[in-house]
Amino acid sequence: MARPPRPRVFLDTNVIFSAFRSAAGPPAEILRLHIDGRIEIVVSSQVLEELARAITAKLPAKIDALRRLLLSAPPEVVADPPQSEVDRWARLVNPVDAPIIAAAPAAEVDYFVTGDRDFLASATEIPLLGIAVASPREFIDSLE
Repeated sequence: MARPPRPRVFLDTNVIFSAFRSAAGPPAEILRLHIDGRIEIVVSSQVLEELARAITAKLPAKIDALRRLLLSAPPEVVADPPQSEVDRWARLVNPVDAPIIAAAPAAEVDYFVTGDRDFLASATEIPLLGIAVASPREFIDSLE
C-alpha cells in the first residue's frame, strides 16, 4: 500500500527562527515533523537569506545547528518569484511580505505557515489558490 503524500508546508522565516530560539512549542515541533519525514518543508531563497541574517545577528550560537539542519534534512528551496508576481501580491498583503507569499503558489504547497499575525489576518487570497494559511499552532492542530 502506497504511503499518502506528505503535506508540503511553506514556512515563513519567523517560524524557522522561532524553532531555533526555543526547542519547545509548535515551530520546533514543525521542524521535528520535517526531520522525521512526516511533512516536507518548502522555503524560498529569500526565506533562507532572511533566516541566515536573523540567526547570525540574534542567535549566533545556533549557526551550527542551522548548518546541520541544512545538511542533514534540507528543506526544498524554490526560486524567488518573478517581480510581476511580487507586485501582484503587494496589492493584497503588506508589500514587505509580498516576496515571501508570492513564492508559495508556484511551489505547489498545501500550507503556508507564519507567525506574523498581521499577515495571517490579510492573507485572504491564498486559500482561494488551495493553500491553507495557518499559525504554527493551527498547523500542528490540523495534523491531529
